[in-house]
Amino acid sequence: KVHPATGEEVPDENARVPVMKFRNPRPAEWPEVDYIVGNPPFMGKLKLLSDLGEGYAEALRVAYAGRVPDGSDFVMYWWHHAAKLVREGRVQRFGLITTNSIWQTISRRVVAAALAQAPRFSLAFAVPDHPWVDSVDGASVRIAMTVGVHGDQDGRVLRIDKETPDGVTFREVRGRVHADLSVGADVSATVPLEANGKISGTGLILGNRGFVLEDPAETRRFLEAEPEARRIVFPLRNGEDLTDCPRGASVIDTDGWTLEDLRTQMPCTYQRLFDLVYPERQANRDPRLRREWWLFRRSNRLIRTAVQGLPRYIATSETARHRVFMFLDASIRPEHKLVVIGSDDALYLGLASSRPHVVWALAAGGKLGVGNDPVYSKTTCFEKFPFPECSPKLALRIRQFGEDLDAHRKRQQAAYPELTITGMYNVLEKLRAGEPLTAKEKVIHEQGLVSVLRQIHDDLDAAVFDAYGWPRDLTDEQILERLVALNAERAEEERRGLVRWLRPDFQTKGAVRPLQTEMAGIKAAPEAADGAPLPWPKSLPERIAAVRNTLRPDRAQDLPALAAAFKRAPRKDLEAVLQSLAALGLAVAYETPTGPKWRLTLRRAA
Repeated sequence: KVHPATGEEVPDENARVPVMKFRNPRPAEWPEVDYIVGNPPFMGKLKLLSDLGEGYAEALRVAYAGRVPDGSDFVMYWWHHAAKLVREGRVQRFGLITTNSIWQTISRRVVAAALAQAPRFSLAFAVPDHPWVDSVDGASVRIAMTVGVHGDQDGRVLRIDKETPDGVTFREVRGRVHADLSVGADVSATVPLEANGKISGTGLILGNRGFVLEDPAETRRFLEAEPEARRIVFPLRNGEDLTDCPRGASVIDTDGWTLEDLRTQMPCTYQRLFDLVYPERQANRDPRLRREWWLFRRSNRLIRTAVQGLPRYIATSETARHRVFMFLDASIRPEHKLVVIGSDDALYLGLASSRPHVVWALAAGGKLGVGNDPVYSKTTCFEKFPFPECSPKLALRIRQFGEDLDAHRKRQQAAYPELTITGMYNVLEKLRAGEPLTAKEKVIHEQGLVSVLRQIHDDLDAAVFDAYGWPRDLTDEQILERLVALNAERAEEERRGLVRWLRPDFQTKGAVRPLQTEMAGIKAAPEAADGAPLPWPKSLPERIAAVRNTLRPDRAQDLPALAAAFKRAPRKDLEAVLQSLAALGLAVAYETPTGPKWRLTLRRAA
């Protein structure tokens, strides 16, 4: 475009760059060789676009459609092609250096496909994770090394045992090498469970910082200028807010608002977004973002729906050194680096915080960055995890430990604003390892009451092991073996129609019907006319059917309320029936200040 003052031609920053089109793109032909050894370019999805161009990236996607998933690092195209040549017997073996993302969620699919196809292909050697310093620009990354061979054979995996500035030491394991570059329990072969679906996901992608009020002072000034904006200004949290000290940021969430209503009812807010968001959006290639410029880039309708109506929800930082789950108030808007679980039940906060789930998450998730921090993926870490079928008594215990855990951390952070979750868990890690604390760590230990935190975790872990019916002294590998087996068992149950829903009232809404009593071998009991109390049945099957008919899926009822539905129902007998329904998976108990309340569990009909 022409500069208005000088008349010179200058670049137009808002102009749309034409995309180079490739006609009939297809994989490159490689020369015939016996061995392939290489270090393909380290490019993630975004760097691939910026360095090679959108046209080349699109050609790659078309040429490898169905073989290399969108979003894979550039190196996975090289890895897929090398593995194909080895599997077909055209090359004896390959050895490649890649980024350590190879065993993480998206790239892992390429490795899994190569291992599953015929002719057979195996990994003879792997180093899943190793530090690397680029000699040119000094950049530090994490790499992986893999050697692929034709046929069906075991391999060797080297895992870092200790990492120091002088180098690394390894421990070696031998056996069948899985797609996640592990030996032993094959976590990568597990499948998502329907029971865990529809209630987890990442937070909101704003797409522009113009929506954000960075600190309490800015929020206060903004609301003083336009009090009506309190209807759309909410606290904002990201991963660092959870693991460190919250910034105190807020966000303008215009979800559900039309542009006209926003302009007429909140003109100051409209002007802010028009000045800060509108210019960038009009230069965006996405027509939806240009058209609906006052809305977030990705509003994540699934998560908004999952937390709607709840007083709180569970959240964890997607990438963090320590896997910590906590409750956030329903008013808080989560950014996309948070993984959200749409439940207000402390039972699931306790189960997610327990050792079995943390061990699973470390194995199923990936790692990110130079710090090599674990990544929590909702698909592999949450949706595949087989939660235990808790007895009412154990569910109450775990639920209470979950409440204690969340309350303890928040109470200590409120008393000491500089105290961080990362600091507390760093100290907890050293306590468990029996290492001495530094002077700074001793302060954190006192402020965070970290020994108390440790005891809560120990009690919680013991209760969760009991819920699974497992010994409490299992190794991490033994835990994974049992969880992998349980995932397969639950998947088979779901195939036959039995789904152990985590939030049945929400997950089954409008899609499924309650499990009929006949399916559980229980005859339906008749209902009394006009809501009069029913006679207490004589046989156990009839009692189970009658109590089940009295329970409701949408409202929890305590023991007195249930007893009032019958004539002279002995408390002991009623409790026994409720325990039987819980054992069948047809009822669940919730702890309240006045005692347990019971609710009907919905299941998919066969």
